[in-house]
Amino acid sequence: MTRSALADLIDQGRGVVPADLVLKGGRMFDLVTGELVETDVAICGDTIVGTFGTYAGKREIDCQGKVLVPGFIDTHLHIESSLVTPFEFDRCVTPRGITTAICDPHEIANVCGLTGIRYFLESAVETVLDLRVQLSSCVPSTHMETAGARLEAEDLIPLMDHPRTLGLAEFMNYPGVLMKDEGCLAKLGAFRGRHIDGHAPLLSGKELNGYLAAGIRTEHEATTAGEALEKLRKGMRVLIREGSVSKDLHALAPILTERNSPYLCLCTDDRNPLDIAEHGHLDHMIRTAIALGCPPLAVYRAASLSAAEAFGLKDRGLIAPGKRADIAVIDSLEGCHAALVLAGGVIADEVAFAKRRIVPPVARASVKSAVLKAEDFRTAGNRAETPVIGILPGKIITEHLTFDIPPENGDKRPDLARDLVKIAVIERHGVNGNRATGFVKGFGLKRGAIGSTICHDHHNIAVVGADYADMALAANRLVEIEGGFVVVEGGRVLAELPLPVAGLMSLESFEIVRDRLVGLRAAAKSLGVILEEPFLQLAFLALPVIPHLKITDHGMVDVDRFEIIG
Repeated sequence: MTRSALADLIDQGRGVVPADLVLKGGRMFDLVTGELVETDVAICGDTIVGTFGTYAGKREIDCQGKVLVPGFIDTHLHIESSLVTPFEFDRCVTPRGITTAICDPHEIANVCGLTGIRYFLESAVETVLDLRVQLSSCVPSTHMETAGARLEAEDLIPLMDHPRTLGLAEFMNYPGVLMKDEGCLAKLGAFRGRHIDGHAPLLSGKELNGYLAAGIRTEHEATTAGEALEKLRKGMRVLIREGSVSKDLHALAPILTERNSPYLCLCTDDRNPLDIAEHGHLDHMIRTAIALGCPPLAVYRAASLSAAEAFGLKDRGLIAPGKRADIAVIDSLEGCHAALVLAGGVIADEVAFAKRRIVPPVARASVKSAVLKAEDFRTAGNRAETPVIGILPGKIITEHLTFDIPPENGDKRPDLARDLVKIAVIERHGVNGNRATGFVKGFGLKRGAIGSTICHDHHNIAVVGADYADMALAANRLVEIEGGFVVVEGGRVLAELPLPVAGLMSLESFEIVRDRLVGLRAAAKSLGVILEEPFLQLAFLALPVIPHLKITDHGMVDVDRFEIIG
C-alpha cells in the first residue's frame, strides 16, 4: 500500500475528510459483544475505516431500518457442483451476502488436472466475491476409481503461493493418511504449517487423533452432535454443512452455542441454483439455525468471524476499522434477506458483474465413452445374495444392505416391487473403458432411467434405471451433450441439462440452469423418483471415501473395509 493510500485510510477514519462511502443510519451487529448499535459505517476504497460514530461521505447510502452484518464466508464448497461457472456462481450468491467462498476445484481437477485448478485460480482474480482456492489433495480420491488426471505433491507445490491459494483441500483419503501412504505423506508434508482441510466421516477415538496429528485443522463431515463434539474437543474446527444433498444443520444445531461458536463455521458443500432460488445459500442456513433456536450471535459468528479466524483470513469477519469492507445490509437478524451487499467495498450489482473479465472455459468434449447397448447393463453372478447401496435421504452416507436377487439367464434383474434398481458407472475419460453395475435402493424409480456425469469425485458416467435400453440411451446422450443430466423413458429423452465444461458446468446463466432443473426434477418424479434431489444424490453414490457402500467403475466398494467387493 502506498503512503498516500494509507494516509487516506487514516484521514477518512478520523473523519477529517469525507469517506468514499458511508452507510448511514443502520444498526450494526457487533460480533464481539452481541450488541445491535445504531452507527454510520465509513468505507475508504475496500476497507472499513469508521464505526461507532457519525460520518460524512462522498457517497452516502441510507440504511435506516436495516441491520448491517459482516459478509458471509462459505468455508467449503465445490463451485462445479453448483452446475455453473465461477462467474455465474458469483452472480448467484454474492447478492445474498456471501462475500468470501473457499472452494476446492477437485471436481474439475479429476477431469483435467492442473488445467482445471488454474482455471479457478485465474477466475478467482476476477470475481466480485473473494474466491479462495484450496489445492485439491485427492485426485483421484482413492485407487478404486478411474479419473481423468492424477495430482501428486510435486504438481501442487508450484501453486501453493498463488495469491488466491489458501492451502490444501479436504484430505478425503483418511485411510491413506492412517496407513501412511507415501503419496499422502508427501502432500501433508509439503503443506505442513499451512491450512489443511479434513474429510473424515465417522472417524473417532485414536484413529481421529492420528489423523489430526498430521496437521489437519477443519472438517465438514460431522453428521451428529456427538461426532462434532469429539472433533471440537480435539481441536478440529467443525464446518456445519447444509447442501442440496448433505443436510446436517438440524442434527448439529444443538452445538451451535455462543460458547462453541468461535470454533464453528458454516458451509454448503454444495447447493445448486434451484435450491438457492427456492431456499437460499448461507442466508438460508442462518435463517434456519435461528429458527431452530440457535442464538443469533452464535450463528452470525459462525457465518463470518469464526470462519475468517479458522482459515487465517484476519482482514475480515467484523464490521470494524481496518477490516475488509465485506458487509451485508439485511432486513433483520432472523430474516437475513440482503437489500445491499458490499464485497471489498464494491456494491454487488449487475454493474459490478458486467465489469469482470470472463476467463474462457476449459475441458470441452471431455466425455469420451464408447456407444453403449442395453446388454452392457447386465449384472452377472451365480449367487443370489447381493450387496445393495441403501440411500439415506439428506445424507451422503449410505447403508450397506444385502438382498437375495436370484440370477435369471445369467443376469440379476431390477426388482421394482422391492425398489431394487440397477446402477451403473461407466469410465468416460478415455482411459480404460471400465464398466460396473450393481443395485441401489431408495430412488423409488418405476420405469426409465436417469443419468449424470457429475459422479463424485472421478466424474464418470453414472446411470440408475429400471430399463436397460433406457440406461444405454441416457449414457449415450450424455456423451452427445458433453455431459450433464438426462432423464429417459421409453426410448425418449424427457429432460436434459447439458454441462459441457468438463461435464460439470453449464455455459448458461444460473437462471437458465435453475429453470432447467425444475423440468429435470419433474421428469424424474414422473418415473416414480421420490428423492428431492435425485441427481446430486446419484453423484455421491460413486464416492468411495464415504461409508458404507459405494460403486465406481472398478465395482462395488465396501468403504469400511476400503476394498472392491464385486
